[in-house]
Amino acid sequence: MALYNLTMNTNYFAVKAALQNNASLCIVSKYRTTEQILSYYEAGERLFAENRVSELKEKAAVLPKDIEWHLIGHLQKNKVRDAVRYAKCIQSVDSYALAECIEKECIRQNKTMRILAEFHLAEEDANKTGMRYEDAFAFFDACKKLPHLRLCGIMVMGPHTEDTKRIQAVFTNAHELFVSLQERYGSTQVTTLSMGMSSDYPIALACGSTMVRLGTCLFE
Repeated sequence: MALYNLTMNTNYFAVKAALQNNASLCIVSKYRTTEQILSYYEAGERLFAENRVSELKEKAAVLPKDIEWHLIGHLQKNKVRDAVRYAKCIQSVDSYALAECIEKECIRQNKTMRILAEFHLAEEDANKTGMRYEDAFAFFDACKKLPHLRLCGIMVMGPHTEDTKRIQAVFTNAHELFVSLQERYGSTQVTTLSMGMSSDYPIALACGSTMVRLGTCLFE
């Protein structure tokens, strides 16, 4: 089976150089073939993410079992069972009601799930999901009641704009929230600031991201 030719993808090596062991690479593999994913797997990558539970389920069934799958898309409650079964981390937890639903399914499956709290900090993108900045402490406090969840950080999306100053402002705000959460709950618990995608990851890294979620620039 011919694998995707990474030697021709200079973006991949540019990304790896930019990370410099200060942040992890989460490869967004939605709509990508198993051959494309395996090429990055053979290059040593183990962290992949899907937006849809159905696609995650299909790929997890046929790809190597040591892949660490993350779910980064909006999660509906009727999809929680499969999300808990196949994901190692759910990054898109945008309400306490969803966290409670995941907790109940973790109890049923006898599993502990890592989660990230998703925050919506780009006011101009009204259609995006996520909690408000001011809800952060209340959400983290409430999740202490859910023993099968490991709330280990936050996930943020940059604004859909070419205005780099605006993107930087949102990411700076996210980093300030991340640091505040670390100060209150401890840096050993709050370890992950997932922000930065193909169009804006250099800005995210400069603002303190610990994980970037990249797809387009690695496959196209």
